[in-house]
Amino acid sequence: MAISKTPSLHLHHLLFLLLVAPAVNSIGVNYGTLGDNLPPPATVARFLKTNTIIDRIRIFDVNPDIIKAFAGTDILVSVTVPNGDIPSLTDPWNARRWVNSNIKPFYPATKIHYICVGTEVLHWGPQNIVDNLVPAMRVLHAALVKAGIEDIKISSPHSLSILSSSTPPSNASFRHGWDVGTLAPMLRFHRQTKSGFMVNPYTYYGYTPALENFCLFKPNNGLFDKVTGKRYTNQFDQLMDAVYVSMKKLGYPDVDIIVAETGWPSGGDPQNSHANPGNAAAYNGGVMKKADSGVGTPLMPGRKFETYIFSLFNENLKGPSLDEKNFGLFRPDFTQVYNIGIMHGSQSATPSPKPTTPTPAPTPGAPISAQGKRWCVPKPDANDVALQSNIDYICSNGIDCSPTQPGGTCFEPNTIRAHASFLMNFYYQVHGRHNFDCDFAHTGIIASTDPSNGPCKYIA
Repeated sequence: MAISKTPSLHLHHLLFLLLVAPAVNSIGVNYGTLGDNLPPPATVARFLKTNTIIDRIRIFDVNPDIIKAFAGTDILVSVTVPNGDIPSLTDPWNARRWVNSNIKPFYPATKIHYICVGTEVLHWGPQNIVDNLVPAMRVLHAALVKAGIEDIKISSPHSLSILSSSTPPSNASFRHGWDVGTLAPMLRFHRQTKSGFMVNPYTYYGYTPALENFCLFKPNNGLFDKVTGKRYTNQFDQLMDAVYVSMKKLGYPDVDIIVAETGWPSGGDPQNSHANPGNAAAYNGGVMKKADSGVGTPLMPGRKFETYIFSLFNENLKGPSLDEKNFGLFRPDFTQVYNIGIMHGSQSATPSPKPTTPTPAPTPGAPISAQGKRWCVPKPDANDVALQSNIDYICSNGIDCSPTQPGGTCFEPNTIRAHASFLMNFYYQVHGRHNFDCDFAHTGIIASTDPSNGPCKYIA
C-alpha cells in the first residue's frame, strides 16, 4: 500500500468539499390532486421549476394534462398504473398498447422516470392482482424495451405492512407468503433492471407521546439493537434498516431502496395535536437532509435514498380526518405551510407563521351530513376493472356481499360501480371509518352526502 506524503493537501481538499457541498440539493414530492381548488398543472410545473428545489414528482395515475405540463422542465415524473389494470398488463400486446397510449406521446419531452405498477398492492389485494404484480412488471419492462425506451424504470410502492416486524431492525423480515412468493422475484427483477424497491415509511403512524422526539429527528436516547450493536436515534432510520434487513434475508441487500412516500401533516383532528406545522417542519426537514446527505443509516452508511415527500399540496377533498387534508408542503395558492428550505434561497426548518385553516366544527342543528356522517364511494374516474377488484377484495375478506347479489336490496342498479359503491362503504364503516379503509389504492373517496338509493340503504 502506498503511503501519501501530503496528508495536509488531502485534508484541505476534503474540507473544501464539505464547505462547498449544499446541505440539500433536491427533493421529490407526491403530487396528489384530490382538491377542488388546486392550480392547473401547467402553473404547478412552472412554479416548481422556477421557485423550488423539487426536481422530481410522483403522480397517482397517468393524467395526460400533468405529464404534458412537465415537458421541457427537466423535472422527473413518475406515473402510476391503477391496481385494477395490473392483470391486463401481463399480456404483451396490452402492455405495448399501454406504453403507446400513456408513455410514447409524452416521451422524451417529459422526463418520465418510473412507472409505478400499482399502489400498495400487497396491502390491498385481491390475490389475483398480487399474483399478477411481478409478471406485469416484467412484461411492461419488456414493452418499454421493445419501444426503444431504456431509461424508464419499473417499480411498485409498498406500505410497511409488508414487514412482519421492524423493532429491532435485526429482527425484521417480510411477511410469510409475500416474502418468497412475491417480494423475492420482485427484488430479482429490480436487480436485473437496476431499478429501486419502493417503500412508504411513515413515522407519523407510529407516533406516541413517548416516541415524539424519536419520530421527529429530535434529540433522544434512541433504540439500541443488541444484535447489530447499532443505536437508532430516529424512527426513519429504524424503518429503513428493517426493510434492508428483510431484503438481505432474501439475498438482495444490493438493490436500491426508494422512499416513494413519507410525510407529516401540519394540521389534524383535535385529538391529534401532534399534527402541527412545527412537527411537520421537523420531520420533513429531517427527511430532506437525509435524502441526499450521504449519511445513510446505521446498516447502510453512505447511501443516498431517492425520496418523495407526501405531499405537494393540502388537498381539501381528502378525508375524513383533517390529518389527511393537511399533508401538503404548500397551500393551493403556492404559499408555504412551513419553511424547510424547499424554495430557492430559503432558509430551512422554521414553521411559517401563517396557520393552517382548520375545518369548522359542526354546528348544532346542522344537517346530518355535516354532523360527522361520512360514506365511502368510488372516485368518478375509477374504472370498472379497478372497482371489480375492490368487490373481489371485499367479498373475500369477511364482508357479507349478499345485498348486491340477485334478489338483494342493493342488486339494482346492476352495475359494477353501484355494487362497488355499496360494498366499499360497508367495508369502510365496519372497519372503523379510518381514512385508509376508503383508499382502495386511490379509487375511493369520502363523501358527505348519503348515497342511499331507494331500498338500498348505506350504513354510516
